[in-house]
Amino acid sequence: MDKTEKEFFKNEIIQKVGELKLKVAELVDLTQPIEPDCAIGRISRMDAINNKSVNDAALRKNKSQLKALEKALLDINKPEFGKCIICKRDIPKGRLLIMPESKKCVICASR
Repeated sequence: MDKTEKEFFKNEIIQKVGELKLKVAELVDLTQPIEPDCAIGRISRMDAINNKSVNDAALRKNKSQLKALEKALLDINKPEFGKCIICKRDIPKGRLLIMPESKKCVICASR
């Protein structure tokens, strides 16, 4: 991968990190504990608890992806960036565009 491509991917990662930070902040607000003395009905409370569980899972996933993207940003100038950690071949550019934090090519990831 040449310097121009790495710069392109660096900008993409920076953009995705910014978007994820906003999403994480929003999910943190949505996953606040539900007060038991809050004056909502039983069904509404059950619905709120269910929504909180869904948002908790989304928050964990987004935090994990954010951490991986930040690691990719640190590793982007290393020669092994964009190479599969298993077979050592180049990871396709399309995969890196969608998932810049990818450490495996499609073939190795599917095994």
